[in-house]
Amino acid sequence: MMELDKIYNEDCLIGMKRIPDGSVDLVATDPPYKLTQRGSSGTMSGYWATDAARKGRVFEHNDIEVEEYLPEFYRILKPDAHCYIMCNNLNMPHFFDVISKSDFHFVKLLVWDKQTKICGKYYMGQVEFIFLLRKGKDKQINNCGTSDLLSFPNKRDKNADGSNVHDSQKPIGLMRTLIENSTDEGGVVLDPFMGSATTAIACIKEKRHYIGFELNEEYYKKACERIEREKQQLTLF
Repeated sequence: MMELDKIYNEDCLIGMKRIPDGSVDLVATDPPYKLTQRGSSGTMSGYWATDAARKGRVFEHNDIEVEEYLPEFYRILKPDAHCYIMCNNLNMPHFFDVISKSDFHFVKLLVWDKQTKICGKYYMGQVEFIFLLRKGKDKQINNCGTSDLLSFPNKRDKNADGSNVHDSQKPIGLMRTLIENSTDEGGVVLDPFMGSATTAIACIKEKRHYIGFELNEEYYKKACERIEREKQQLTLF
């Protein structure tokens, strides 16, 4: 088993090979999937203002496909465990196709309500989707009263110059809900696309262990700094 409560600055497709079969309680991740093209409206700002972003590319590494990592997720997970994979409407048909041909059982499609709107060519975007999959037998979540519409504001940490620390940072509350519902205290959560370390922070708050990978060196350093700040906060109380 790899060292727990650590993020590795490497390609997850390489790093995950070191994780033993059936050793992780949950996979919860937001992979760098392709984004919906946004056109060329002069009203856009932030990362949507770049030509690359409008064409569906925000991150340096977002060419990885779901069929490359899904078999590893299945191998690593313990029997009767859950897997959460975030997705947008552009990639949903392909995700469904790959999942249907895999060993995973599709359980449900959750909806994250960001409580903010993003401009688009047609309807303004306000939601993202989360695939809930399971390995093996049916396993209910810990809090069955949780709605499949998860409403958490889409707020991102900022750098000193006002730019986003990470352009796809997810709310800690959202990840805490998923982790709390699909693991018990002391469980091990894998996030192979750790980004800004939101999953790791959620694990710390929920008393779970985590293993993470982040290929981008800048994001990796900021993620480690964020985790250290969280640990320091815990020592104050």
